Amino acid sequence: MKPLWRLNKYLYRYKLYLILGIIFTFISNIFVIIPAQLVRIAIDYVVESFSFYRLYEGSPFSEEARSVFLKFILVFGVLILGMALLRGFFLFLIRQTIIAMSRHIEYDLKNDIYSHYQQLPLDFYRKNSTGDLMARITEDVSKVRMYLGPAIMYGINLLILFPMVIGYMFSVNVPLTIYSLLPLPVLSLSIYVVNNMINERSEKIQRSLSELSTFVQEAFSGIRVIKSFVRETDSGRDFHKASEDYKDKSIRLTLVQSLFYPLILALIGLSVIITVYVGGIQVIEGAIGYGVIAEFILYVNMLTWPVTSLGWVTSIVQRAAASQTRINEFLDEKSDIKSSEHLDTVIDGSIKVEDLTFVYPDSGIKALDGVSFDVEAGQSLAVIGTTGSGKSTIANLVMRMYDATSGKIYIDGRDIKTYDIAALREQIGYVPQDVFLFSDSITNNIGFGLGEITDQTVIEQAAKDADVYDNIINFPHGFDTRLGERGITLSGGQKQRVSIARAVAKAPKILLLDDCLSAVDTKTENAILNALKGIMEGRTSIIISHRVSSAKLADIIIVLDDGRIIEKGTHDALLERKGVYADLYEKQTQQAKEVEED
Repeated sequence: MKPLWRLNKYLYRYKLYLILGIIFTFISNIFVIIPAQLVRIAIDYVVESFSFYRLYEGSPFSEEARSVFLKFILVFGVLILGMALLRGFFLFLIRQTIIAMSRHIEYDLKNDIYSHYQQLPLDFYRKNSTGDLMARITEDVSKVRMYLGPAIMYGINLLILFPMVIGYMFSVNVPLTIYSLLPLPVLSLSIYVVNNMINERSEKIQRSLSELSTFVQEAFSGIRVIKSFVRETDSGRDFHKASEDYKDKSIRLTLVQSLFYPLILALIGLSVIITVYVGGIQVIEGAIGYGVIAEFILYVNMLTWPVTSLGWVTSIVQRAAASQTRINEFLDEKSDIKSSEHLDTVIDGSIKVEDLTFVYPDSGIKALDGVSFDVEAGQSLAVIGTTGSGKSTIANLVMRMYDATSGKIYIDGRDIKTYDIAALREQIGYVPQDVFLFSDSITNNIGFGLGEITDQTVIEQAAKDADVYDNIINFPHGFDTRLGERGITLSGGQKQRVSIARAVAKAPKILLLDDCLSAVDTKTENAILNALKGIMEGRTSIIISHRVSSAKLADIIIVLDDGRIIEKGTHDALLERKGVYADLYEKQTQQAKEVEED
């Protein structure tokens, strides 16, 4: 239960629901016990009245006696029906309090987890898969809700009903109570064992089904490759194996499930038989009336479900504890990226980097080693290098997605760690290499950084600045065009320019372009570069690229290799030096000419 203690704050938050649920459960159980007593009284009355009625049979008073007899039977029937209706009403109120409470807590818990996820650093997302994050906020929370709803509801019912019913049974007849309850502990233990077997086999089936679904998804996604290499037969054989495994596990689960209800019915029947047998002996001896046997059979049936649910509830609690442990693992993750002074001020955009070194904590790879450079406000810097040279790491450190292992970054002469993180990032426009657009309208994608209030004029101007306005207005729905997943309905160049427009729309003081032209052709690149000239004007810009064509726009160029700066200067100065940059320029220029000739 220890992992579930963290949920106590939510139970306290909705304590009114819980208290009302307990009260309604108590009242509901009163209307369970009273009908059983009425049945006992009614049966005893019928037996005694029938004997009395036979004395008047054939006399002038027989009809009157019969009328009185039926009248009392009708009264008992109406009372029992009324009790059943009242119990049903309070059962409705129990679900409207305890189950509703579990839904409120589920809502709060999901929001708290999601909010916590967003506060965690980028390193957290490098270590954990998206599927795992989704599983904990959906499947694990659902299992926890089962504990907060049905498990608590049936648990409270068990704690209230058991003392009430057993206490009353002992007050009526102690020996009969002991004998009639003998099979119930065996029933509870049996249900617990069977439930554990069902849960264990269900989890195996879920894993098998997940593997089967993954296999089918990959097969259909890669159908061209399968057909090209003529592997249809092998693929079918592998599917048959995976499907056979799923079938075998399903049959084994069905075998266990088939034991469930027969086991319950057998033990309930045994309890009823013992009650009737022991009660019958006591009736013969004259110790009790016939009504007591009927009353005790009703009590046994009342206790059957709570006792049966005990094993089920225990299983739910175990699964919820395991799920909450998984949730707690992520909730206990803390972000080490914090602001020292929470400085919230408008920046000019000057950047100074001193002896910056960074090692990725998850892999231990040194991405930067003693990097230093200065960019004045309004200037532009190009960072050139091959894949893995540490270019993108600079952008991540400037945005404080990570903190440097050693060295300092200053913005406007202040340590970057003094700024409020959100306030700093709001003044930085970022265009990633891997463009991500949301499944939403173009307007909302471009205005994503503007918050809830979007100005259409600002959005249209950003589209013009990014040279994508003409493309957008030619779409049938213009700026209201909804994009597919990850912007799949747009071409590569259009996605890049919409991404640039999104960064520009927020009027950033610092603009980071992280190899954003790597996936476009030369013609599209030239169009985007022409657009960037105007966008970069008056803004501090850092252009990260492996293409020298992008670097020509910058005032200063640095060349990285294996995390170190090996060259620094202007475009013309680096060409005159005839070093690494000049070689890259010559090779890429030659390649561009060959492409144009082709």
